[in-house]
Amino acid sequence: MTVLPIALGGSELVAWRLDQTAYAATWDSGEGAYRVGGRWNSKGMRAVYCSIDPATAILEVAVHKGFRALDTVHHTLTAAVITDMSAVHVIDPAELPNPNWLRPGIPSAGQQAFGDDLLRRHRFVAIPSAVSAHSWNLIFTASQAASGYTLKFQEPFSLDTRLHPPPAR
Repeated sequence: MTVLPIALGGSELVAWRLDQTAYAATWDSGEGAYRVGGRWNSKGMRAVYCSIDPATAILEVAVHKGFRALDTVHHTLTAAVITDMSAVHVIDPAELPNPNWLRPGIPSAGQQAFGDDLLRRHRFVAIPSAVSAHSWNLIFTASQAASGYTLKFQEPFSLDTRLHPPPAR
């Protein structure tokens, strides 16, 4: 199924997420972010990281796991519709106290505290991706955003095999 983004004539804001199939049913629990923290949340905050296009969701996982894992471990692609567009707070990069927060690297304690505050004050936060500077992520906590999104579909993910070619001989 191909869902057109709003910019191409679609009518919905879709949040995309890629998980190992074993965890697909709990895609919106924020369990991983709760256990270890993330770029925009400290440990103990149940942040759910999504992207606003499927390609960015794939890259966000690939940067951590590599294409080998995406090629050899079952993954599920999730699409959820944001039903309350007025609840999306869009971050202007100029609002960030440190522009390095949008670059790849280990997040600082200040960055995580900033993200925690955003997630407490807003149901959804749209913020530029560190993996792809012109792409966007959408972050939320399920307990706060529960009535603001609905699951559209989940489907098995298949990596283009050219992204994990055999070793050269």
